[in-house]
Amino acid sequence: MNEGERTVIEKVNEGLPRGVEVILAVLGLAVTAPLWIVAAISVAASSPGPILFRQERLGRNGIPFTLYKFRTMRAAPGGLQVTARGDARVTPVGRVLRLMKLDEWPELWNVALGDMSLVGPRPEVPRYVELDDPLWQQIFHVRPGLTDPVAVHLRNEEELMSRVEGDRERFYVQTLLRYKLLGNLAYLKKRTWRSDITVLFKTIAVVTFPGSAPAPSLKEIKDFMAEKQGA
Repeated sequence: MNEGERTVIEKVNEGLPRGVEVILAVLGLAVTAPLWIVAAISVAASSPGPILFRQERLGRNGIPFTLYKFRTMRAAPGGLQVTARGDARVTPVGRVLRLMKLDEWPELWNVALGDMSLVGPRPEVPRYVELDDPLWQQIFHVRPGLTDPVAVHLRNEEELMSRVEGDRERFYVQTLLRYKLLGNLAYLKKRTWRSDITVLFKTIAVVTFPGSAPAPSLKEIKDFMAEKQGA
């Protein structure tokens, strides 16, 4: 890691008050409850396995928690923990859920429990986290979130991953994940409750109208990281 990455920011800012997030999460759970039934039946009918997908992620202060999603893949032990478009593990129902981000509805429960925020860096699996990395140590000052500015920007992440030649997992860890870290830390430096609300509305917009937020190309991401590494 170069010195430029080590000193991205010295502190991070809080966003929406915790009480507001809990109220919004509970309201979201109540409003979407009827749709959960439809999604649950669809997932159960798509392939054998549990309706909910549970996975360990790292939250605030690096503390592990269980993340909940609707299952979008055929149950299988092991395998890569990154997904590219066209992944044979994803069920037809799962493709629809992932495309519309509906598989992430159960994460509202994580928000209600206090594991996550509505807006914050997306939580990562322990396998890809370097606990002694200064970038991760700053990220862990805040709760992970349902969405963040980089996730909005990288809405086509699975498509990007499908274009990677060679070791996709290595590309994810060495390039794409660090791209996310730097982007999220830049946001946290200037974050306010108002900016969090803006991110929420942008997330709704890109899910509803995918073309409203063109994502970067692989070349743009690689050029950005090469510039940072050379700084």
